Amino acid sequence: REPLLSEMPAVRLFDCILVACLNEDEVDPMFKKREAFINELKSKKMKVTKIMHDNKVFYGIRAPEEIFEKFKYLLKVSDSCNWSIKQKDCIPHITSDLLKQDAFETLFYLHELYKCFVTNLHICTYSPSHVDLLTKCGCSFRDYFGEKVALYFLWLGWYTLMLIPAAIIGVVVFLYAIAFFSTDPLIKEVCESNIIMCPSCDKKCQVWQLSDTCGYAKMSHLFDNEGTVAFAMFMAIWATVFLELWKRHRSLHVTRWNVYDWCEDEEELILMIVNDPHCKPKDYKRAYLQNILVILLGTLVLLLIIGMTHVLVIFRVWSATVLAEAPWKFLSDYSNVISVMLGAVLHYFIIQFMTHVNKFMALKLIKMEKLRSGSAKERSFTVKMFTFQFFTLFSSLIYVAFFLGRINGYPGNYVRIAGKLRLEECHPSGCLTDLFIQMAVIMLLKQTVNNIIEFTVPWFKRFMKRTAFKKELRNCGNCYRKACRNEGPDVNLCEICNLRDWLRNYNLSAVDAFSLFNEYLEMVIQFSFTTIFVAAFPLAPLFALINNIFEIRLDAIKMLRLGRRIVPNKANDIGVWTPVLEVIGVMAVIANGLVIGISSDFVPRLVYRYHYGPCANVTSTDIQCMEGFIAYTLSTAYMSEESVRRDFVPSQMITPSGLNVTQCSYRDYRNDDDHSLTSQFWLILAARFAFVILFEHVILLCKFLIAWFVPDNPIRVKNHNLHDRLTRLKHELQEIAERFDSKSTDV
Repeated sequence: REPLLSEMPAVRLFDCILVACLNEDEVDPMFKKREAFINELKSKKMKVTKIMHDNKVFYGIRAPEEIFEKFKYLLKVSDSCNWSIKQKDCIPHITSDLLKQDAFETLFYLHELYKCFVTNLHICTYSPSHVDLLTKCGCSFRDYFGEKVALYFLWLGWYTLMLIPAAIIGVVVFLYAIAFFSTDPLIKEVCESNIIMCPSCDKKCQVWQLSDTCGYAKMSHLFDNEGTVAFAMFMAIWATVFLELWKRHRSLHVTRWNVYDWCEDEEELILMIVNDPHCKPKDYKRAYLQNILVILLGTLVLLLIIGMTHVLVIFRVWSATVLAEAPWKFLSDYSNVISVMLGAVLHYFIIQFMTHVNKFMALKLIKMEKLRSGSAKERSFTVKMFTFQFFTLFSSLIYVAFFLGRINGYPGNYVRIAGKLRLEECHPSGCLTDLFIQMAVIMLLKQTVNNIIEFTVPWFKRFMKRTAFKKELRNCGNCYRKACRNEGPDVNLCEICNLRDWLRNYNLSAVDAFSLFNEYLEMVIQFSFTTIFVAAFPLAPLFALINNIFEIRLDAIKMLRLGRRIVPNKANDIGVWTPVLEVIGVMAVIANGLVIGISSDFVPRLVYRYHYGPCANVTSTDIQCMEGFIAYTLSTAYMSEESVRRDFVPSQMITPSGLNVTQCSYRDYRNDDDHSLTSQFWLILAARFAFVILFEHVILLCKFLIAWFVPDNPIRVKNHNLHDRLTRLKHELQEIAERFDSKSTDV
């Protein structure tokens, strides 16, 4: 049988494990580098345990206590005084600074608990469920992974909690649209209309009746009504409230963790001094030529991303044309909707491809910058990668929201790609439904597929390695039993247990500097979807909430059971992600204002209601104020015009019932005679811009007032820090007095 856990000796804690391919050829350069590195570790009084297994050699590294004491003392006398330092916080950085990456296959840190759980050491080391282990031993993510990982889960938990009111109000807005679904006069006008619309494509497309798109008009009403306008205003303010309350929430916890005054630069200098007392800091430098080159190359990447958007536009136009000419009635009738969905799916695959390209380019750009520290590189990479990803995800949405249907021209003067393919048109009920479909497909695909891949791939790899790993465990168990029965050669029991534990950790999924970054990026992109263009998708907060409920647990399982241990790091904030979220909050105000003012029919409906409609005359109270609005937004093209005949052939002017028509309608504000823009167009355009300016100024003013009114630090945190500083100053003064008294006594 395999030895019981209680029978196994306690495994000694190691700070990290180095793995290299087994090569005892002393002439080989890799062997020399590896031995030089190990000897350098030993010269710094680090204990190295070497175990060879199959074609691998494992090195268990443990630093002496004196290094930790130096680190702790230097932190104590620095301005970033911290009284809760653990040895695991400093030793991994020291060993990482010495690591020569080309000489070793990998470096990882064992899943184990700190010395505070030494009584349960062998249980904690071999527990198959680290999730249950943390609860059982009273350990938190902050104790196990450090403050940096703990802050991620703290932020994700707070973000998920704040999504609850946003999701509830989004559902209420959606239900409000459903409640007035059957009584909306605009839906009734479309469904009962006898208006003949112009062909939506060339050659085989025929004229069609507006009433054929009754279902599309109903869908448009769900996401383009007065409720979505109020919801967009609410979400713009919600983003600010979320960020301001998060700052207070973070302040409370970092104060409780005693890392409020932690300084990254000072800790970096302390690590350098502990590693090499004669070290010199790397000075700050400003390379203007390199920065200009980085900006130019970054701009080229953005142009490439915008070029991919043009590919999507061409694909949508081509697919709509092909589907409209398809022999199947279902495809031809819903060609525009299907082409939008196909474009969204293609956009998702482009996102997956461009993610790798963006990561590669961001890494190349930060290498060109030659930044002085790892934290500076991390911040620079975060900004570049997020910028590239943002344009990759939202460039197509920007086209749908602000350009679709506005640059396509009109009968007789259509805008064409390469002189052949006509650009897409907006539906008579508006373009907001196209934006909703695009957002819904991308958001649902991205969240669902990404979660499945992120969880199942490490699990599948672990499952595939399980057979080989069980064989290794059996070998360790056989050696252990033989040693206990004094059979065969002498076997070091601790070495067996160490190897067993190291192999268990080695076979887990590898982690790197991007592991936590990827989690942040996924959630911040989701935050962008939840706030930007939310006017077109009021259910986005609900889907985000449902996703995050599973995301928190899946991320914990990935970190604790499926992946190697992330290096514990100190932090007192989520870093550069905070200003990124603030920028997203401002962009949400601008984008939602533009969506409501430009993409939505909210402003044209207001202008029609109070200036052109039946209710413009106050005495007309017995007539629906929006009656005739759809016809008001349409213009007429006549086949008698030569330019119109060039775009439409006579066979296209035959209705499905066989009636030959000589005129058709299209969505625009143009005169029927010369197709020039009408006065209504200019009035509505002015009203649109006036609404956008008013909306953005009012919401931005509210955002700034909320940010000013809600302080980042609660009063109790300020009082705690005040008393803490006073206590430390008294302590330092007491130490000085004691040293002075001792000197006086000696004299």
